[in-house]
Amino acid sequence: MTKLAEWLLGLSTLGVLWGVVTFDLLGLELPGSYREVAWPLPVYLLVCFGCYSLATVGYRVATFNDCEAAAQELQEQIQEARRDLKSRGLRL
Repeated sequence: MTKLAEWLLGLSTLGVLWGVVTFDLLGLELPGSYREVAWPLPVYLLVCFGCYSLATVGYRVATFNDCEAAAQELQEQIQEARRDLKSRGLRL
């Protein structure tokens, strides 16, 4: 099962459960407090997902490591390519 299928299965399961509780589709006659909590639940989950995503991106940016050796090697390769192109008659 792919990751997309897992996420879609989870979201659809949550959606069905939310619909059953919110609209009382099965006639369970749940207390009103359940419906009061269930009604804004998708908004709460969306806000929580946004906060988690923002925190994850912020953490990854803060702990991003620099590769000084790779940067130096790339600069050397750029200089080598420029010399090669210059020797072939291309003006930069």
